Amino acid sequence: MPENYAGFIDVGYLRAEGLKTIGKRSVDVRMDASAIADWFRHLSDGQLPGQSFLRAYWYDGAFDPSHREYYGQRRFFDAIARAPGIQLRLGHIAERESSLRNPIRRAVRMTAQEMGLEPDELVAEFDRQWTFYPERQQKGVDTLIALDMVRLAGRSVFSSAVVIAGDRDLAEVIRAAQDFGIRVLIATPNRDSVAREVAQLADGLIDISLEEIQLMLPARPQR
Repeated sequence: MPENYAGFIDVGYLRAEGLKTIGKRSVDVRMDASAIADWFRHLSDGQLPGQSFLRAYWYDGAFDPSHREYYGQRRFFDAIARAPGIQLRLGHIAERESSLRNPIRRAVRMTAQEMGLEPDELVAEFDRQWTFYPERQQKGVDTLIALDMVRLAGRSVFSSAVVIAGDRDLAEVIRAAQDFGIRVLIATPNRDSVAREVAQLADGLIDISLEEIQLMLPARPQR
């Protein structure tokens, strides 16, 4: 088996936990794929001495081509795919109406009735003043990570896997990869965000420092 390692990045997880670490909003930063690839390469100088970096698999959710944000997101993905050391793997994004919309509108209606106001008018005014953005959820990303890790481990493509993720569903994937003799390390900016079973099964945890997260999520250029 080659003495090398591959990275597996749940981008939604890295983005969410990275933003918490640096105290920023998503609109204030961008993701730097080259910096993330460089972070993986430098593991050979520390946590994985003597091993060579193979590549990092970038897992993200994509909009359907009919979505208004599809083409802007496509340009972003094209740039990611061109970054040396990164291979793009895409699930999809499902949207649904905000779960807060109906409960809040009901509360506005009840408030109007208690105050002796016309409920329909108050709700209509509320709708004019407030926008509920749809809730978005990645679909298929966890499945892709699981399939790739187990498939590549079974082919002895790498000896170590460095996974930036923390969801409990990874537990069985880790077990399966370890059954093939693979060493699985979990990397995270926040150990508390890693499911207990995942942390216990992993062969080690790698902390992503504040400085490293700031390189991965630099400030978005001002227009």
